[in-house]
Amino acid sequence: MRVVCIGSLNIDHVYRVDHLVRPGETIASSEYQVFAGGKGANQAAALARAGAVVSLAGHIGAEGAWLVDRLRRLGVDTQWTRVVDVPTGHAIIQVDAEGQNSIVLYAGANRTLTGEWAEGVLARFAPGDVLLLQNEVNGVPELIAAGRRHGLQVCLNPAPCGPEVNAYPLDQVDLLVVNETEAASLVGPGAAEDQLARLGARYPAATTVLTLGPNGAWARSPSATAYEPAARVRVVDTTGAGDTFLGFFLAARGDGLSLDRCLRRASVAAGLCVSRVGATDSVPTSGEVDALGSPD
Repeated sequence: MRVVCIGSLNIDHVYRVDHLVRPGETIASSEYQVFAGGKGANQAAALARAGAVVSLAGHIGAEGAWLVDRLRRLGVDTQWTRVVDVPTGHAIIQVDAEGQNSIVLYAGANRTLTGEWAEGVLARFAPGDVLLLQNEVNGVPELIAAGRRHGLQVCLNPAPCGPEVNAYPLDQVDLLVVNETEAASLVGPGAAEDQLARLGARYPAATTVLTLGPNGAWARSPSATAYEPAARVRVVDTTGAGDTFLGFFLAARGDGLSLDRCLRRASVAAGLCVSRVGATDSVPTSGEVDALGSPD
């Protein structure tokens, strides 16, 4: 199985603050760092570090070339990522003393994808391979449909999840990965188990994963349901945790692991991620995950 991620690449500007800034407030930052980010880049990096064969296809501006170099060093195939005459996407990220974050996102080059370019990328993959999508690039409904036309398994993480996602052809998605807020946008608020059941009823053929941050994660396939508590770690920075979780879950699924073992491996990886600063830079290796929690 190969994974092609058509997704975003961002430059993350991270500011350490005592608390997340309030409306009308000006506060000082105790630290400033620049990291590689973007949900597409983060998830592709997590897949590569989990041992999957993964390609990332996306757009960057000229100043984002270092992002591609970083991903290549992590083992991600970036031959379909191209430079366009639009600034690279970037994020302004505040991280408070408890490790929680607040993010302002500028899409930039991530929103300049074309259907012709995407068709050329997807034509290089075979039926049974996986198309991984998020909602930080344009044309997601068309990409879902194109993936199905090419016989690919479609995995969608609809983040950030706006009202437009309800009009996407989600019945064509094979693996849907959402957090509580995204689930509420699709099926309404409620207890996690109720949200999972409603997602299952709405998309009965799909495998659905519902991540709950420090409260763990649920997963439901047409034949099984599983829950895994969050790893107990000292939280430093939650940026990229969901992307790390998804990458390791999808890699484990590709290896044929059971639903509960996929959740366990992903939970350990996400725990390692939140104990470090950064997004792409905080993704652990497969060996580090093995050392802390065997999938068996």
